[in-house]
Amino acid sequence: MVENNFDILGILEGSTEKEIRDGFRRLALQFHSDRGGENEQFIKIKQAYEDLKIGKKYPETDIEKRKNSRVYSDETEEDVRRKNQILGQELSKEMKSAQEWASTLNKTNSVASRLFGSKTLGEIELERKANGALSIKGNFMAGSLTYDGPIVMQGSITSPSWTKEYQSNIHLTSGDFKFVNPLENKYKIENGARIIVDNGNAVVGNVYGRKFRVEDPDGKVGIYQIQEHRTQISAPNGKVIAENLVDTVTVDADTVIVLNIEDDVRISAREILFYGSKFTFDSVIELKQGGIIRFFENFSIQGISGDAKIHLENGKKIRLFDLKTKKIKDLADQFVPNKENYTKDATLVGHGFTITYEMLDNLSLNPPKEKNGWKSKFGF
Repeated sequence: MVENNFDILGILEGSTEKEIRDGFRRLALQFHSDRGGENEQFIKIKQAYEDLKIGKKYPETDIEKRKNSRVYSDETEEDVRRKNQILGQELSKEMKSAQEWASTLNKTNSVASRLFGSKTLGEIELERKANGALSIKGNFMAGSLTYDGPIVMQGSITSPSWTKEYQSNIHLTSGDFKFVNPLENKYKIENGARIIVDNGNAVVGNVYGRKFRVEDPDGKVGIYQIQEHRTQISAPNGKVIAENLVDTVTVDADTVIVLNIEDDVRISAREILFYGSKFTFDSVIELKQGGIIRFFENFSIQGISGDAKIHLENGKKIRLFDLKTKKIKDLADQFVPNKENYTKDATLVGHGFTITYEMLDNLSLNPPKEKNGWKSKFGF
């Protein structure tokens, strides 16, 4: 489907003026050339913002995009869905053939390369290396691929937004999944794709899910439903290393190393290492027994959204707000002999800090009893 200005800003159709402005500011900070971003991308974001301010849903070059798009478009939603179903089906068949081809090479320990797809569907090159690794060059857009060995990829991974039937899935039964310089090349995983690594690590760049609003299936005017394509990265016995996890993402690993987390992200891990300053908007950490959460240099817990949560494996739930109050001082007194990282009001700042499962499990969340409050005055 053609990317509209809402998609460019990463917001839902029908967003308010404030939501449009906030979406623009968030991306502008990320892609402005003064912060090392791409000037071309910043221009695209700025134009989308200017268009939405005057009510224009699509960029000026919409007609050209429709002609060159690998995803068909049409006048009616039914035709769009039908043709895109055909596209997803064909891409899935190609990935099934690619999986069989790679499996055969693995069994015979052979080296070869081959193109799959077409110029219409989008070409992707697979090459089995002498060391058993599978190299993938090109964008993975639909279908499933299972491989017994490491995968090294140059390209992004997305998933069809029109259906989950042809969802993009890459499954490694052994070895690591790695993008080649994901930050420099701006590779990303998005739109409900899944990467599963049974016994290895996953090294990725930016990971995005997607939420979007659809009209009521019964045709009720002004009634909408929210649908989501949750992107998933799983390495239960290894590490997941990512830059930003944004908007409907789930990560499951033994160790997660991440820069920032924003908007409905769920992380389940024993060890979580934060190098950024954002953990916001209904995001949840599920910390496993004996685990730790480590905040690194120049990080301040003041920058964390109070509505984010930590769930312990034993069922205990803690709001990040509780760690931003003076309750954190009790943890310092009990567990941290050197309290130089605390300010006088007991908030946590600077130079890194580790929160352990034990500290969180022992954190008292019961409110203090009122001795002279209004309840005591009335005899309650």
